[in-house]
Amino acid sequence: MAGDVVVRREGPVAVLTIDHPPANALSRDVVAALEHTIAEAAADPDVRALVITGAGDRYFVAGADLKELRAPDDATRSWMAVGQGLMARMARLRLPIVAALNGFALGGGLELAMACDIRVAAATAQLGQPEVNRGLMPGWGGTQRLPRLIGRGAALALLLTGETIGAEAARGLGLVHEVTAAGGAVEGGLAWAQRLAAQAPVAVAQIKRAVADGLDRPIAEGLQVELDGFMTCAASQDAREGVAAFLAKRPPTWSGR
Repeated sequence: MAGDVVVRREGPVAVLTIDHPPANALSRDVVAALEHTIAEAAADPDVRALVITGAGDRYFVAGADLKELRAPDDATRSWMAVGQGLMARMARLRLPIVAALNGFALGGGLELAMACDIRVAAATAQLGQPEVNRGLMPGWGGTQRLPRLIGRGAALALLLTGETIGAEAARGLGLVHEVTAAGGAVEGGLAWAQRLAAQAPVAVAQIKRAVADGLDRPIAEGLQVELDGFMTCAASQDAREGVAAFLAKRPPTWSGR
């Protein structure tokens, strides 16, 4: 346990549960705990995937802790930069990350979920960027990741109205990959994480890096990022094992090297 984040292991998967009553809001302490636990997991060679969820069955993360927002000053800008930095590092982390949306994922909570690679939501989950209703706007990537995930028009409709949508509507937009029964988000997220943890770690890390670093560049530059990643994979022990296992018609055993 690191402050407001509880960690448990399920084989090669680390499950990180944000436990910050009453609504799992992203305070400075929670963000620091997430930074710490994610870094610890990434440094452990036995961890192959992460699940991030919220405690209870009502809130994934209800947003940033508004009590910690002050009038615009250098400290506020620095606080926004901290959150943006965490989510940028998550996108480039060697480990695949699954968000298990057990309840409300609003504001910073949805921004956190969008920084993950896969999103699984309980049927009762609600998602949205309601900052405009508070006279604010997203500050941890919402205006940038949401249009990239669901398109400019659909994203602007949510950002400008502050509308909250259900899990099925989010799946229809491509914001959520799977909807589970109420109470089933963590189990569903864990199933995704176990599946991803069974993949070749070097290839997983290079795929994440290529998408994170190449998607927003001109395609010629993105293809160079992809080529560099391919060559890293090709030189790995995992690639030699994958080819040998395929030819021998047996399951591969990945070393992560």
